[in-house]
Amino acid sequence: MPFCSSRIDDMQTLTSQKSQITRQSSNASGSAGSGSWSGSPRRKGIAGPRQVNDPPILGKREESNVLRARGLVALILLLAATGVATATNLLVKQQERRDFENQFNAYASEVVTVTRSKASQFFDALDSFASSIGAQAAVEHASHNTSWPFYRIPEWSVQAKKLAQLTGVDDPIVAMAPIVQENERDQWISFAAEQNPVWYQESIEHEGYTELTLVELLERTIPFVHFYDPDNNFQPTPVSRSGEVFPVFQQYPIGLVQGVPVMATNIDVLLASRQSEELYHITKITRRPTIGFIQSDPDIEKTIPGSQIIQPIFEGADTEAEDRKVVAYAGIALHWLDYFKNLLTEGEDGLVVVLESACPKLIQQGGPFPIRQNVTVSERNIITYLVDGPNAILLGEDDLHDPTYDALVVSEPFIDLDIDQSQLPEGSCVPVLTLHVYPSKELEDSFKTSNDIIYTVVVIVIFAFTSLVFLLYDFSVGRRQRTVMDRIAKQDRIVSDVFPTAIRDRLYENQAKNMMHTNGVEEDGGPLGLDETFYGTSNTNGSAPLADLFPSVTVVFADLVGFTAWSSAREPHQVFILLETIYGAFDKLAYRHGVFKVETVGDCYVAAAGLPEPTDDHPVVACRFARDCLKRLKDVTLKLEVSLGPDTSDLELRTGIHR
Repeated sequence: MPFCSSRIDDMQTLTSQKSQITRQSSNASGSAGSGSWSGSPRRKGIAGPRQVNDPPILGKREESNVLRARGLVALILLLAATGVATATNLLVKQQERRDFENQFNAYASEVVTVTRSKASQFFDALDSFASSIGAQAAVEHASHNTSWPFYRIPEWSVQAKKLAQLTGVDDPIVAMAPIVQENERDQWISFAAEQNPVWYQESIEHEGYTELTLVELLERTIPFVHFYDPDNNFQPTPVSRSGEVFPVFQQYPIGLVQGVPVMATNIDVLLASRQSEELYHITKITRRPTIGFIQSDPDIEKTIPGSQIIQPIFEGADTEAEDRKVVAYAGIALHWLDYFKNLLTEGEDGLVVVLESACPKLIQQGGPFPIRQNVTVSERNIITYLVDGPNAILLGEDDLHDPTYDALVVSEPFIDLDIDQSQLPEGSCVPVLTLHVYPSKELEDSFKTSNDIIYTVVVIVIFAFTSLVFLLYDFSVGRRQRTVMDRIAKQDRIVSDVFPTAIRDRLYENQAKNMMHTNGVEEDGGPLGLDETFYGTSNTNGSAPLADLFPSVTVVFADLVGFTAWSSAREPHQVFILLETIYGAFDKLAYRHGVFKVETVGDCYVAAAGLPEPTDDHPVVACRFARDCLKRLKDVTLKLEVSLGPDTSDLELRTGIHR
């Protein structure tokens, strides 16, 4: 790595040379009859002067570089603004989407958990209700020598109300229907006529019922086992078939439910609806509770989006006996719309709940008994609800969720009675109900904000402001550079007038090289004994070369590790004390090893071995110097730790050697 030091020729000699060239130029011009340099004698190494108005070549090159850099920075700013704005917009939207999906999963989990808990609680309560009735009847029959179906449940409305409350829905209908054999029908009609006023009056007193009096209730009661014939304008018609019947006896609530008469006393549940017939047949076979789903009745043009649940009541108090006899049925009718109310709190809106049955839908076509022969089935049995906080809305009798949210569905089994379908006759089915919970666009829209636009605009404004600052700075720097270039141009014209072109260019080059040595020059030559001749500031013999070449040197760079953090917590005078002490120690080491100190920049120390006196072992000298500097730094920082702080000794030296 060569090092050079320049030496400028004496100004008077150069001026004399320029005058001589000028005179020679004038003579040649007079003989040639023109102002050209052709034919004029030139000194070796000196070229003709260039035109005064020519701009400096360096200035043109730098101006072109500045223009390219300016365009590159503008392009980078534009691309960065576009990229960051787009990324910000996408990130904000993705965050909103994640928030929406997380909140939906929380809502869906809450809906599934609550509905399954309510269903489990309800079936447990229904089983206990049926067992209690069987036990009460056993006691009654033992004490009064009676038997089923001639049994009235005491305090019926009290027990039925407790069961209704456990369903978790509003206004369910609870009923009890005993099994009446054909030879018991007349006796049953007399028993019911005798006991109806008793349990009617109990229910009126317990429920606080005021819409109808006892007499009006009895007038509305059909005194025989019947069904409502759709072929006879739904008039009550006596059941004429042979075999057993299932007349409704006691029911809750009594009278009107939401303004609709529900006096179901003596209705044969087998002929009440296709679903009722199906459920009672299944319960009779399996001796277990079963559940219906929905039914369509074209005769009344009405779809009942609800369910009937049938629980067998066994004779006697022994609930474990496998051969126990089914003597009656407890039934509950409820609307799924009421079931999905009060699942969420106010403000938790926009959940679509799809309730699906594994059994096909039964469609009653009407006609006299047997109804089983007048039924068709549809392929899917689904109803859809919209849950808005504590409210629920029936959307329709199909899967009506938005397919956009198929990937977010939360599906869980809702009710599974674990009945072996192989036990059932062909065409019968006990449904396994499944909940599918989907979000709605309403729920997703509630998480959409204008933050993506706001943040994008903020990013664009920041980049616009940055660009404006850049333009202002660029304008300021450009104006300053133009001033500097004007000054350089003036100086260039002056130098061009004084020196020939070749000498001027070499002076420019040497001046740039000399600037890196200027900071290392001491007034008296320094400890290395460097004189002014080396730095080109004197001309002792009038013909000194412009530069001295050092073809082989080794440069040492050293800087302090941790200095920035350390100095940020110190006062200026403490920083000065540290650097002065360390660099003073390094200077002594440089003098001892014969190393030339080039400069110090902040916490960086630069030195070179192999100049001004060339040596063959300058790499070894440089390595020894660097090693001693590392050791010396530890000693100095330990001594300064008392005055400059305990972390001063944590400073370390990083060195680099270049040959």
